[in-house]
Amino acid sequence: MIFPSEYAEIQSLNQDHPSPFVNSFGTSMQEDSMSSVLQYNNFLTNLPTFQANFPVHDFSSCVSNNSTSDEGDEQIHNNMIIDDRKKRRMISNRESARRSRMRKQKHLDELWSQVVRLRNENYCLVDKLNHLSESHDKVVEENAKLKEENSGLRQMLTDAQLSTTYNSLKDLEEAQFKPESSSDQSISNSQ
Repeated sequence: MIFPSEYAEIQSLNQDHPSPFVNSFGTSMQEDSMSSVLQYNNFLTNLPTFQANFPVHDFSSCVSNNSTSDEGDEQIHNNMIIDDRKKRRMISNRESARRSRMRKQKHLDELWSQVVRLRNENYCLVDKLNHLSESHDKVVEENAKLKEENSGLRQMLTDAQLSTTYNSLKDLEEAQFKPESSSDQSISNSQ
């Protein structure tokens, strides 16, 4: 969360591009805090990059006989150096935060593309499993029909073999009895 004083510092750094969000950080900040934070983040994301051109003063030409004036100038110079460092650090931090947001967004995009890819792969695997399951059911059904047909054919073969054996035995039995009766007839004819 950003405080109004921090916002004022940021605003003073970028006077060429005034922010459209100045009124968003007023007394109604508690009411619209979420909206304000989103607007501020959007503002920072779309902030143009710029080079900080701060005036550099040459203090060597300013020679004073008064020691308090030299100390004052030195104090001013030190304050300017400190302000310079603060401004550069602030700009650097802002850029670092922007890069961090970009990395986070890129990572999020990669994760979403991975989710989409894995969902598609999962859909294909489920579809393939359904097809294999249907094929398996058809093969099991066909296998049951073939077993039933096999059982019927075996029964027919067994019946045919029994019938053939029975007919062979019957023919053998008839053949045994026929010659006797034909020999009896030939004996009775000869008498």
